[in-house]
Amino acid sequence: MILLFAKIVIGVVAILHLYFLWLEMFAWTTKAKKVFRSLPEHLFEPTKTLAANQGLYNGFLSAGLIWSLMIEDPVWQVYVAFFFLGCVSVAGIYGALTASKKIFTVQALPALLGIVLLAIHQFL
Repeated sequence: MILLFAKIVIGVVAILHLYFLWLEMFAWTTKAKKVFRSLPEHLFEPTKTLAANQGLYNGFLSAGLIWSLMIEDPVWQVYVAFFFLGCVSVAGIYGALTASKKIFTVQALPALLGIVLLAIHQFL
């Protein structure tokens, strides 16, 4: 049962990062203005390429998490999920320390929850 909850959390984190990919790569100068209200509007166009690069990295994180859900070997599946959730957690913690505290709640906390659930599953 714990593993099922962990996989649901992994799926949610993967979907969040697909959303981040879309927002940063394709909607930076439109929808992102509503999400990143603290960024002055005149900076969106000049930072479009930087945001797209960041979105691409979020897509890689999402791809890794989705891949982890498709691996048939249960041990390998958990290790790959640990790795990508760890990457998301580090990125979220760094973002919270350097950009906005909200990033911790939106990005790091769900990934850390996934790590905790996987760890509980490993020890049961």
